[in-house]
Amino acid sequence: MIRLFVGLALPQDLRNRLAMVSSGLPGARWIDRENLHMTLCFMGQVEDPQAEDVDLALSGVRGAAFDFSISGISTFGRGHQIHTLWAKVEADPKLMALQAKIEQAMRNLGLPIEGRKFTPHITLARTKAAQSSKIAQWLQTGGGLTAGPVHVDSFVLFRSHLGSGAPHYEVLREYDLEPEQPG
Repeated sequence: MIRLFVGLALPQDLRNRLAMVSSGLPGARWIDRENLHMTLCFMGQVEDPQAEDVDLALSGVRGAAFDFSISGISTFGRGHQIHTLWAKVEADPKLMALQAKIEQAMRNLGLPIEGRKFTPHITLARTKAAQSSKIAQWLQTGGGLTAGPVHVDSFVLFRSHLGSGAPHYEVLREYDLEPEQPG
């Protein structure tokens, strides 16, 4: 069994920019700079032979290159139980179309895909151990992050290696997007 997800690899300059704001919140577990990415579809544990089917299905996904921008930082959680800090990615129509095609390709393979509506974001920290008042203070000072535009011309099949420390993400394959058409 291998743990798989599809996402966008981020350029080093964007990862550096995101890492610059990734501190100053007691109780937060910040994502390692090298692990920063945008998840498009999480498949979870997959049998080794089915991973080949995943690769074949992703090879057939077509989409156009696009740009995205980051416009602030937000949270996931319920009420005062905030569990995640994330950078808001503006929902470009080409990004949304690509994500939908990838998700449908994985559903066609019979993989159990999350039913939640896709919210384009980059996870910055897990905050279960942080006080909600401290998170609110942190957002007041650091939540106005903007970045971009970031050009995207491919998407990636990642393998997630879990262990005693932070997970390690391995690029298994990169899939090119069609170049943007001028005008």
